[in-house]
Amino acid sequence: MSEIPSGPDTARTPAARRPSRRSRRRTLVVGSVVACLAALALILAITRPWAPAPTPTSPSPRATPVRCVTAIASATPASTATDSATASGSATASGSATGTASGSATGTASGSGLTDPATLEIARELISSAENSTLDWQAQYGYLEYDVEGNEEENRGYTGGIVGFTSKTHDMLQLVERYAAASPQSPLAGYVEALRAVDGTSSRAGLGDGFVAAWQTAATDPAFEQAQRELADELYVRPGVEAARADGLGALGQFVYVDALVMHGPGEGPTSFGGIRSEVLGSTSPPARGGDETAYLLAFLDRRAWAMEQEQGHQDTSRVAAQRSFVEAGNLTLTPPLTWTVYGDRYSILPPGQSCP
Repeated sequence: MSEIPSGPDTARTPAARRPSRRSRRRTLVVGSVVACLAALALILAITRPWAPAPTPTSPSPRATPVRCVTAIASATPASTATDSATASGSATASGSATGTASGSATGTASGSGLTDPATLEIARELISSAENSTLDWQAQYGYLEYDVEGNEEENRGYTGGIVGFTSKTHDMLQLVERYAAASPQSPLAGYVEALRAVDGTSSRAGLGDGFVAAWQTAATDPAFEQAQRELADELYVRPGVEAARADGLGALGQFVYVDALVMHGPGEGPTSFGGIRSEVLGSTSPPARGGDETAYLLAFLDRRAWAMEQEQGHQDTSRVAAQRSFVEAGNLTLTPPLTWTVYGDRYSILPPGQSCP
């Protein structure tokens, strides 16, 4: 398969990386004890108390959410695009449910899909709307929060970064190991062993405040940003695109698979991507086997909604409903304008040249 581009590195400003808030201190100098006490009393009477800075174990402060963006121009116009990529090797996310899911299957979907940087950018923005409640995915490198699920049974430990890497499900460890290899002097490199110790659990032993501070410091380093993009592509984007092409799916189907991988992981259990896909392939023919693309995607999304509902923290399936709206509208190429609602917030991606209100 042709290389999945990492997307533009300069689309967001460094100011969006959630710097920690700091209270401003003021000093009053007076010529006598009486004047000092009077001035202090006056200040206390007419000013409101300073808001305390968030503790390091609180969610990282977020930039103002972005609800509308203008798409970048496609490098491969839909009218002339051809699928020149071959899904070679083993598609790590797809398992062994069918003969076309792995090996050297060649995708049958026309168009460049997510190999087009403009379409990949749309996919990243769609994922960010669900993962981080904003289209500004490049402002999420420093995001870090503990127990976003809100219940101990489903607690995945720390969740952070552009696709929600977690300390329980191994990908956060992979990310920090990758970054530590490139930047061994970074404070975050000192937490590799602690992440190894809690891998597979929701524990934050050896992590805590220092880890949160080190993560947020690393988020200002372009090497950490690059590590996040590369690992997200390696674990989720490329396997999802390969599996979708093996099933004959176009741009929308490729995004649907990638988003499912990000949320459910690549396993073969009934609520993991591999299990969801296997179940649907067993009952509905994909385009690669002569089936209808719309019917197949709707069946996949139905099964994914079921998988989400098996967890208390994922009862809101509007993330899937948004994707279903694109399928039902016949927008299998994921072409702007796109408008959707997820978790109560409405988002839009406008065609190139159009401005958001």
